[in-house]
Amino acid sequence: MAGYARVSTDTDEQFTSYEAQVDYYTNYIKSREDWEFVSIFTNKKYKGDALLQKEFTVDYLTKKKKTNEGEVPQYYVENNHEPIISPEVFEMVQQEFERRKDGNSRYSGVDIFSSKIKCGCCGSYFGSKVWHSTDKYRRVIWQCNHKFDGQKCTTPHLAEDEIKAAFIKAVNKLFKNKNELISNIELIRKTLCDVSAPEEQQKSKRTEMAVLIEEMNDCIATNARIAQNQEEYRKRYGPIVCRYESAKAEYEKIEKQISDNLARSEAMSAFIKTLKNQGNVVTAFDDALWGGLLDYLTVYKKGDIRFTFKDGTEIKV
Repeated sequence: MAGYARVSTDTDEQFTSYEAQVDYYTNYIKSREDWEFVSIFTNKKYKGDALLQKEFTVDYLTKKKKTNEGEVPQYYVENNHEPIISPEVFEMVQQEFERRKDGNSRYSGVDIFSSKIKCGCCGSYFGSKVWHSTDKYRRVIWQCNHKFDGQKCTTPHLAEDEIKAAFIKAVNKLFKNKNELISNIELIRKTLCDVSAPEEQQKSKRTEMAVLIEEMNDCIATNARIAQNQEEYRKRYGPIVCRYESAKAEYEKIEKQISDNLARSEAMSAFIKTLKNQGNVVTAFDDALWGGLLDYLTVYKKGDIRFTFKDGTEIKV
């Protein structure tokens, strides 16, 4: 169970309101023995950042406000306040949200196998079906959700026992050189997930944007204070806006790179932790291993099931 709390403005008093909501829902969920508390994940304020000037005053006499749709610059403030979760966890969860939007089928988290098994024919997820639901031959099988829609998929169905047995085989193949695998992943994480260079680039772009915002504000203030030719004003103001939009686009591109690197680093760290906590041989199916190691599996045909693990390793069984 995950609690959702939010604030509607950027004023200081709203931060107190937000904390009160978090405390209330956290305590309430944890008080329920039949619920498991997950966390709070979606608002940027959770990781200590804030987006300012989401709305602006249109009329200072009537105090009428309007949602900012690009009319005035917005300001993204990093480390604005104490974060509730780490930026790495936040970015990893955002990537997971995006992943769940992909594919031809609606994401489901009802079962540990839900949205984990992909059809190698059409790319859709497998769904569960119950055979012989009312007699002693009852069994649960998984097949492509689009198997009988239009052009029929040729991928076979799988019983849950078959999925578990195949996973155990794949994990034991993965664990053959476990120590070497851990070393390689740690090296990749430190090398490819480093954010020091892009953070310096982002800092430079932030400074450039701040200077351009000052120039825009000066133009606007001068135009409001002194009567001048509006065509000349637009000729001065327009290029500054163009430069600002260009710098903003570069800034957002760098920000995405940083977010991707942080999310990848957190996922690899979790993967390494799971590997270290597990013995060298797996003899029985384990839900925690399934959730901690596996990204997804793709079914092509009998004898061709490919497990893609969270470090990118693909193993065929």
